[in-house]
Amino acid sequence: MENFVIKCKTLNDTKKLAEKFANLVKDKGCFVNLYGEIGAGKTALVRLTAEALGVKEKVTSPSFVILNEYHSASIPVYHFDLYRLENVGISTITEELREYSEGKKITFVEWAEFSQGELPFERIEINVTYNDDDSRNYEFRSIGNFNNYVIEGLKS
Repeated sequence: MENFVIKCKTLNDTKKLAEKFANLVKDKGCFVNLYGEIGAGKTALVRLTAEALGVKEKVTSPSFVILNEYHSASIPVYHFDLYRLENVGISTITEELREYSEGKKITFVEWAEFSQGELPFERIEINVTYNDDDSRNYEFRSIGNFNNYVIEGLKS
């Protein structure tokens, strides 16, 4: 499936995108890889999506703890950050990443480029880029066929 880009000029635009995304994935769950520079808006998208799903806890970056779990919504939300893990560290959580890709849950993985290819085949990839005018581009891509409905739903 081709990539689909949504430009968000304001935080409110990003909130609307997150709400639409949350509505599309809340029934089936999904595994999401997030890519982008520091400060691009990866954690903001996760936070806004989690809030749209009904997460009551404060959603923060798991940079130092590797994984934050949120169980207050109708579907569990897991938020990994691989930035601080090195090759040996990634190998220690590979099985966990596979486990968090199965079943009805939503798993976000920031800095997925550090995963050494150990991420599930069926996933959504979101590349976040920060523009000079303070807007963000969110480029969505479905890997595998399971999540194609999400991309189609975002287009409508």
